[in-house]
Amino acid sequence: MAKAGDKVKITTQTKVFEGILLPRPDLLSQDVTVLKLTTGYNIGIETKKIKKIEVTEKYKLPVIKKQKLSKKKGLPTVAILSTGGTISSRVDYRTGGVYADYTAEDFVAMCPELADIANLEAKRIMSLMSEDLLPEDVEKMAKEVIKLLPNVDGIIITHGTDTMHFTAALLSFLLKDLNKPVIVTGSQRSIDRGGSDAFMNLTCAVIAAAKLDAAVVAICMHATIEDKHCQIIRGTKVRKMHTSRRDAFRPINDDAIAHIYPDGKIDIIGENCPRRSNHSTSLRKLGENVGLIYVYPGLDPSMIEYYLKKGVKGIVIAATAFGHINVSDTKYGFLPVLKKAASKGVHIFICSQTIYGSVNPYVYTNLRKLSMGVGAVYLADMLPETAYMKLLVALKQKDPVKFMRENIAGEYNLREINHTFLG
Repeated sequence: MAKAGDKVKITTQTKVFEGILLPRPDLLSQDVTVLKLTTGYNIGIETKKIKKIEVTEKYKLPVIKKQKLSKKKGLPTVAILSTGGTISSRVDYRTGGVYADYTAEDFVAMCPELADIANLEAKRIMSLMSEDLLPEDVEKMAKEVIKLLPNVDGIIITHGTDTMHFTAALLSFLLKDLNKPVIVTGSQRSIDRGGSDAFMNLTCAVIAAAKLDAAVVAICMHATIEDKHCQIIRGTKVRKMHTSRRDAFRPINDDAIAHIYPDGKIDIIGENCPRRSNHSTSLRKLGENVGLIYVYPGLDPSMIEYYLKKGVKGIVIAATAFGHINVSDTKYGFLPVLKKAASKGVHIFICSQTIYGSVNPYVYTNLRKLSMGVGAVYLADMLPETAYMKLLVALKQKDPVKFMRENIAGEYNLREINHTFLG
């Protein structure tokens, strides 16, 4: 009897189809059989029209031969930490989806040319899709980085793309006095599928970790939709701006640090702190109970009350444009509840949901009501996601507001770079 994942030949009353039998989605009627054709497309066949189903090959997970990670004299050493995500996933034809399965050693087995760039060490520290990651998981990554840094030239973290920019931002603040590059990379298409972007992203990430003169947490992903080069983007100034494109990750209010080519070429683009052999990297503590709220017309101020009941210690508000929030309406105005929050010691920070540009607490009267009347702190061009992650660390500092105002990891860019807008 044919099961999901088996390669089959289906004979209907009029045609013969060959492909992989897929599980029937819950939304389809019971009398439909789903098949993935050799072209990659899925079709549904009315079961009543099927005369015969023949199994041509039983389903089995592909076995990747484990490869011992040998070392070559004279090459830099790079550690690869695998955390899960699409780059670590394979298609599971029993469910029709993907699941995190590949280990760091598997990457080397599938892309042996990596061993010519650097001596590689590999460790899987977790196997989670990025939407399932918590700040505590990122803290675990940071602890692993600190253990490995003294004995390697750079570190790569393979990661799911959905929340990669959150992780890169939090790592940037958790890792105090970073002295070498920590490169976060992933893929938009699973590594076992044709046309996967994983191989070039991983190759460029290894080059960056091994050779880039930078002490920074950065994301390495495709610079364009073509397989030409990747860009290295500062972890505090990057955002996923498309659901599926290879070049989904873009620098925001900043230049890319560098462009990396698979042949080893490195073009330095933006400013960056170089490697610092005289610095010892340490771990900042991670706080908790932080909120991130996006403002929209009709947002009920009771949202803040909800956070207060939950015991939040800080709130990042992604406001409109220069940093506006409704402060005038008797029902939907936020001034009373924000003053109440401030009186309870809750820190209020304002970013712009426009993503590009900076907030400004003085341009309009209503902005001054928030900054001067409530004491809300405006965070210039810092991204909302970056501010949220920074606040988790700031709450463990002696002066959280001072920490949020300081440019710790390039999260502020006080000069506007026009060519980076939608670039």
